[in-house]
Amino acid sequence: MVLTARQLEAIMPDATQLESEEPEMESSSHYTQLALLVMCLEWLWRDRSDYFIGATLSVYFCRRYLRDRDFRSPEFFLVKQVRKRPRKSWVVWEEDGKYPNLIIELLSEETANCDRHFKKELYQDIFRTPEYFWFDPETLEFQGFRLKNNQYREIQPNNRGWRWSEELELYLGVDGGKLRYFTPKGQLVPTPQEAAIQEQLQVQQERQQTQQAQLQAQQAQLQAQRERELAQEERDRADRLAERLRELGIDPDSE
Repeated sequence: MVLTARQLEAIMPDATQLESEEPEMESSSHYTQLALLVMCLEWLWRDRSDYFIGATLSVYFCRRYLRDRDFRSPEFFLVKQVRKRPRKSWVVWEEDGKYPNLIIELLSEETANCDRHFKKELYQDIFRTPEYFWFDPETLEFQGFRLKNNQYREIQPNNRGWRWSEELELYLGVDGGKLRYFTPKGQLVPTPQEAAIQEQLQVQQERQQTQQAQLQAQQAQLQAQRERELAQEERDRADRLAERLRELGIDPDSE
């Protein structure tokens, strides 16, 4: 028997009140990596309000299976062109049918096989998520796929091992043992703390450049003053010589 939407609403829990049921992070390195991914993108897009980032947040994608608690909790997912606001979970049918545009799973010994196979197929065939990446914070295994013709195709890395994300318009690549974002020009997307340090260093550099310019200007002024003094001394010496010649009855201006 096919149930109507009203009948489903009558027997299913209120989706707007669904809490995430994500498992705990496998290790501190997983937690640090996840925080880094969220923090850097939030900082880069700090002036935007048209996206949502989920961090180990449950994605409820099938209303029929809701009673069976059939859900998935990607470590990191991004949904674009939605209103940025707090959510207890991501409920697809309450979000105009929107699925994540990008998913990143953090591999561990317990989850790697599922992430490489079952979840990859789920995100490809059911979610239709345009891009799927995985990264192992321990082994640094990094892989990325883009949906083409209904199949995930590997995103080929560049000569630095970075993979381009069309959804982010950024590169994803391993740097310092962490998965980081890089701009199209290859610049590292910083954390807010790194950005503050960079800004402070830039201010210090500009201050040093200003001080150096002022010092050079002072030195130039002193040099010009010294040249004027030397020129005046030369003129004075010439005048004294001319005066001495006149005293001796010699015209210094005669040829």
